[in-house]
Amino acid sequence: MLGKEKAGPVSNRAFAVDTAKLQNRYQQLQRLVHPDFFSQRSQTEKDFSEKHATLVNDAYKTLLAPLSRGLYLLKLHGVEIAEGTDYAMDQQFLMEIMEINEKLAEAQSEAAMKEIESIVRAKQKELSDNVSKAFEQDDFEKAKEILTKMRYFSNVEEKIKLKKIPL
Repeated sequence: MLGKEKAGPVSNRAFAVDTAKLQNRYQQLQRLVHPDFFSQRSQTEKDFSEKHATLVNDAYKTLLAPLSRGLYLLKLHGVEIAEGTDYAMDQQFLMEIMEINEKLAEAQSEAAMKEIESIVRAKQKELSDNVSKAFEQDDFEKAKEILTKMRYFSNVEEKIKLKKIPL
């Protein structure tokens, strides 16, 4: 992914990312491979450009968001979370998610939506901080558990976005 050409040893694979540096590197790579700069080149060079521009875009999107970055980092360590698994979530957490979903379903005002959004954002920040610590300690099982929780909150975030869209 992004930065792989100079990645060096595995120890450089960290959850914590300087997003300003990531964006800067993304822009540098885009200037090198963007298809607009290859319009007057051979078909082989155009194909190369399209392929690598797509790789750069995908890498940037993966590394920018904490959830996808964490899932990718787990995968690099041979750990994957199967789609649709609840990873033996504790009942208290599942109840919390259910309550948030109920509040969201009942939310009628912008203020109520903002309150739910604020709660979810704070939870995601807390989970992101915790998963960063788990990765620092090479505790991939803990990271897997936290990332699964982040997935639940990410689903709630999507529901919030959809509810904000006027029909």
